[in-house]
Amino acid sequence: MALPNPAPIADGMVVSIHYTLTDDSGSVIDSSTGGEPLEYLHGHGNIVPGLEKELAGKSIGDSLKVSVAPKDGYGEHDPRGRGKVPRSSFPDDMEIEPGMQFAGEGPNGEEHVVWIAAVEADHVVIDQNHPLAGRTLHFDVQVATVRPATKEELAHGHAHGAHGHHH
Repeated sequence: MALPNPAPIADGMVVSIHYTLTDDSGSVIDSSTGGEPLEYLHGHGNIVPGLEKELAGKSIGDSLKVSVAPKDGYGEHDPRGRGKVPRSSFPDDMEIEPGMQFAGEGPNGEEHVVWIAAVEADHVVIDQNHPLAGRTLHFDVQVATVRPATKEELAHGHAHGAHGHHH
């Protein structure tokens, strides 16, 4: 008796993948190797669009190599996204280092994520571009699990994982 085919990846499925992300030179940017797989809710924008599109229809055990152009990854790099803010905008006792990420509020109450590009004596250089904006992303992926999302996961727009709901 043949076992039923596992459900393919589709919108509303919680998917876990093992992955290695490299740049054009082959240098590893990020990887789940030696750790837990990345879990996400398919169809809810939890991962870059280009990778999500390529994972649609795949099943447990499938492996794939995907190159994602900037427009389908973290977007093109916009030089207008960089600026300086006074150091006094941050708490005096806060250690600020390049690479840190902060969420701020825009003029209409919308959330903006910025990355610290540099710290100067009186100013902090911020960048609204994701650090991987403008770069082609190369993913080597293996699908570990696929399951239907719970009603709560669908309502929240993300996977809650094996240990429940964490925000």
